[in-house]
Amino acid sequence: MQFNPRYPSLNPKLYHHQMPAPLKGAKAGHFNAALADELQWSEQDQAQWVEICSGQKTFAKFEPLAMVYAGHQFGQWAGQLGDGRGLLIGQILDKHGQTIDLHLKGAGSTPYSRMGDGRAVLRSVIREYLAGHALNALGIASSNAVGFTSSTQGIQREKLEPGAMMLRTSDCHIRLGHFEWINQYQPDLLEDFVQKCIEWHYPECLEAEQPVLAFATQVIQRTAVMIAKWQLVGFAHGVMNTDNLNITGSTLDFGPFGFMERFRPNWINNHSDYQGRYTYQQQPSIGHWNLWMWLNNLIRLKKDPAEKEQFKEDLAKCLEHFEPTFLEHYTVGLCQKMGLPSFHKDSFDCGMAFLRILQTEQLDYTQSFIRLQNKQYETIKDDCLDRRQFESFLAQYESIRANQDTDALDAEMVKANPHYILRNHMAQKAIELAERDDYSEVERLFKLLSQPYLKQPDLEQPEDLGPLPSDVPEVMVSCSS
Repeated sequence: MQFNPRYPSLNPKLYHHQMPAPLKGAKAGHFNAALADELQWSEQDQAQWVEICSGQKTFAKFEPLAMVYAGHQFGQWAGQLGDGRGLLIGQILDKHGQTIDLHLKGAGSTPYSRMGDGRAVLRSVIREYLAGHALNALGIASSNAVGFTSSTQGIQREKLEPGAMMLRTSDCHIRLGHFEWINQYQPDLLEDFVQKCIEWHYPECLEAEQPVLAFATQVIQRTAVMIAKWQLVGFAHGVMNTDNLNITGSTLDFGPFGFMERFRPNWINNHSDYQGRYTYQQQPSIGHWNLWMWLNNLIRLKKDPAEKEQFKEDLAKCLEHFEPTFLEHYTVGLCQKMGLPSFHKDSFDCGMAFLRILQTEQLDYTQSFIRLQNKQYETIKDDCLDRRQFESFLAQYESIRANQDTDALDAEMVKANPHYILRNHMAQKAIELAERDDYSEVERLFKLLSQPYLKQPDLEQPEDLGPLPSDVPEVMVSCSS
């Protein structure tokens, strides 16, 4: 590995050095060899992956640390938070020269654990491991993982469960909540911290007339693009607290996530989200709210009262980029999924009409687009109680596509519509087998989700292609991990 330790160069008030606390009886779960190769892991590193991913082996070139940050959780100020069960154990260069964080989850308690035990259980580790892999394969910026390990040590949650660790990778673990903590508790550190964030993650902004405003705009736009991509594949993060969004617009810390099955925009996929704050349909507005809260923490960069007022106005203008950026990427993406020309004045309305049918008829989100792509119009109509509503949509749809280059539009559909998503019941089956030391289903799903846009009849199973029957209870997911 080629180490590039950057975070330890910050003020030590922003982190706490400590070693991981390995679980008893660590054993191999699953290893992402392709990612390890991308990260330039040597043959020796790869041979020792179980030791690395279980906290038994650390690196002389990077002393592990837990970050401190704060945040708004479910809309309320939560005060000081931080890495309560994870440690940054390395920052290394990948094959493209990009710095990637190695973050060990389930590594034991830290000064920021609050009432937690600092551990992770196997079910949550498998869900995040497969979801990060799935999102990356879908073309959505996300954390990933080199591998995970199980153990013989039990961890108490609602019941005693197998403990596990996962070595997560991300281009950035600096969260919006970092700025909230600094602004609240160590405001003197803000200027240097912002400067480092720009140098590390947005160096092109250093050439701008006002680098901080350029930086803020970039963070806002990247976050808007990320959420637009979530919406297009039906992904619901589940817990969009300000401490769970980072500054590079890559998906991070999704615990009680869910991929949309039957199209219900108000579906509460997080059992702990009692008010439905983080439903699928709320994600764009919550993203906007989180960024607004984040921008407030940058105001302290200006000391002069007159400059501060103007700076507040300038920051507010940065946030104005969010909505048009989101709408542009979502509109273009929806048109690609529909096989419609994005420049046509009626394409977006036609796409919305299709989504209304999916919602009214409770059809599967992912497979309905595949059926549309395969021109299985009668099959979709047969699943509709209101057949005339579908016929009306189809007439508009075919009218828009008339006299267009349909071959090109169809090619776009193939690239935009996955055959496979990580459905909760798919993950649950893999978890139940893994808890009996059988990782064959984790391996099958890992392979299947590696190429979600490619039909894989020899690898898929019938339950991969649709929701459970309506009389079967949904798999519920909570923040417990």
